[in-house]
This record gives sequence, C-alpha cells and structure tokens, in this order.
Amino acid sequence: MRGVPDEMGSLVDRIHERVVRGGAALGSVDREEAAGQVDRLVRLDSPLLDEAAVRSITSAVLARALGLGPLEPLLADPLVTDVMVNPGGRVWVDRDGALAATDLMLCESVVSHLVERVVAPLGLHADRSRPVVDARLPDGSRVHAVVRPLAVDGPCLTIRRFGSRPVRLDEVASPGVAALLAWVVRARANVIVCGGAGAGKTTLLNALAAGIPGGERVITIEDAAELRLPGDHVVRLEARPANGEGHGEVRIRDLVRAALRMRPDRIVVGEVRSGEALDMLQAMNTGHEGSLSTCHANGPVEALRRLETLVLMGDVDLPHAVVREQIAGAVDLVVHIARTGSGRRVVDVAEVGRVDRFGRLDARSLVHEGRLGDLPHRPARFASAGEPLAEWVGS
Repeated sequence: MRGVPDEMGSLVDRIHERVVRGGAALGSVDREEAAGQVDRLVRLDSPLLDEAAVRSITSAVLARALGLGPLEPLLADPLVTDVMVNPGGRVWVDRDGALAATDLMLCESVVSHLVERVVAPLGLHADRSRPVVDARLPDGSRVHAVVRPLAVDGPCLTIRRFGSRPVRLDEVASPGVAALLAWVVRARANVIVCGGAGAGKTTLLNALAAGIPGGERVITIEDAAELRLPGDHVVRLEARPANGEGHGEVRIRDLVRAALRMRPDRIVVGEVRSGEALDMLQAMNTGHEGSLSTCHANGPVEALRRLETLVLMGDVDLPHAVVREQIAGAVDLVVHIARTGSGRRVVDVAEVGRVDRFGRLDARSLVHEGRLGDLPHRPARFASAGEPLAEWVGS
C-alpha cells in the first residue's frame, strides 16, 4: 500500500493479524470499546510509540478490521461521491464533481479482500462463477465489483457514496428555476429527472421530494435505498437481486405494482430502466399525481424517447402511438441535470407537449442559459398548488 511508511504498515499488519488470530470480536462491541482493545495491543507491541502514532495505528487497524481498510479515509471525506479501484490497484475518486487520482495503490489480494468483506454479509460471493456483484454498505452507499475472469487485469471496485447532507434546490439551480421546481412539486406535477451517470439525478430527486407536504403518504421504490425524505408518512421499498442460486429476485416493477395497492398519495421511483416504466406511467395517469422518477438520458427529448423504449421493453405489445399518448398524458415536466464547470446544475426544464398529428412527441424548454425563461402552459393539473405560479416564481 503506497503512502504508508513501511514500518507503520508492518505494525498495522502485525496488530491486525493478532486481532484475527486471537478471535477478537470487534464487530460485536461498539467502536469505542473496539478502539480500546486495539489500543492496548498496539501499546503492548510497541511501548515506545508516541500518542499520535498509537492513534494512527489504532485507526488503521480498526479500518481494516471493521471497515474498508485503506479506503476508509476517502469514504469519510464529505466531498467524495465516488471511490474507484481500477485493475492494477490505482485508486481514483470523484471529489466535488472532479475526477482525481489518489496516492493509494492496492495489491490484488487487498482488493479481493475488500470485495469479500462487502458482499459476504449479504450471502453473496465474487468468484469465477459470479464475477459481477452489486451490494450496499451499511450507510446506503452502493458497491459494484467485477473480478477475474471478466476483469482481465484484476478486480475492480466502484463505490457510489450515499450523500448524508441533503442538497437544496437553490444549490443546483438558479433562483427562478429553483422556485419553479419547488412550485411544481407542491402543485403535484409529474416530474422525470434525467441526466448522465453521476450527474446528480438522485441528489436532485431528494431535493425535489423534500418539498412534498409532510401529511402525504409517499412510497419510494429504489434499487438501492438512497432517498431520505423528511415526511412522517414515507414508506421505503427496495428491490432485491437474486441470491447465489438465482432465486428470490424482487424487481422494481414488482414493487411499483405493490405500491399501487398501498394507498399512496405519491410514488417516487429512484430510476426507471426497464418495463416498470409502463407501470409508473399508468400510476401517473390514474390518480397518483405528483409522482417523481429519474432515467438516464442526455436531455428532455432524449428522456421521452428513452421512456418510450423502456415501455416497449416490457411484456406488453402496445403500438408506438399509444405509448406516446401515455407519456404525454402522464409526464408534465422533464428536468435535466448535468455536470458543468461550476458543479452539478439543472441545465434544462422542459414541458411535455401533446402528440401532434404526425405522431411526434416533443418538449418545450422553459430554461435558457441556466435561467428561467418561460412558464408552463398546461397548469390544469396544478389546481392544488394554492399560490399562482407567476406569483410564486416572482416572489
């Protein structure tokens, strides 16, 4: 491991080996007691170490024994959103929207150990028979690992951190755009958030959903539970992958259908990526206004085309014209978030139009150069908003 003095690294290895060999049940006690146990081992082994060195060694051993070892300091950095271990052991991070290499270099055995530490408690294994595995850390962070033989040059590990600090709309949008988005959530508009990988779709979805009135019954559905809504009446559902034998899978689509029987006021789907798009559109069209979701797309028009494709990927045979009518009737606005030179920003908000006589479905942009340039033309759904949109945005 690069960046750690050889003598300190050797001491960490030695103490960690004693912890493992001695069967110390660090995981069954709180972190303070575990730190005390390791501290005593360090002092017995090297009584001449100063206090700073003892604390450093203790922290390193605890990180290896209880956490993700050398990656723990990176995961503790609030500005780091992604940690990536490439084949060969070089570690990269996405820090505050910028990709950067660290001075960490991990050997293959360490990376393999980290992967097993994450997936083993879930009853999963990463090996030649199952070389691709997804898991989640206790704090909600998502983990994706690929090992040999698919990872030709060695195992790779990607951790998408769960953001503990909620982001406000005005942090990712200009004042007028933030006011519009706050209003449409209160007005129960159906909104799709689109963007590329790592653009901040879930972060924006969290910020939008934070504006849902507390008395409403909201059901959230996700692959990995990341949404943290402040309301008192929130039900969180999470999909489940198949186990090692290929059984027990629960899909997003299954949960959307289940949610419709749970008397929701709103349904929030973390991401539509398959046939559940049709169930989501039907929910939006049948009394569950104010629902929110995300999809991967590089703009509002592309998002509508992708929704159409996702519906057609399902197990129903619908004409294209019917699918477009479903989308036009269900989705009010598409919000596009992207990485920019100033960080993650809302770069477009588009109002979904009707299907024209040529069968085309388009979206009208309300944002110009990052600022609100127009207001929606179809506010009929939004009667429950209270304050008129023009007054709200202008306030």
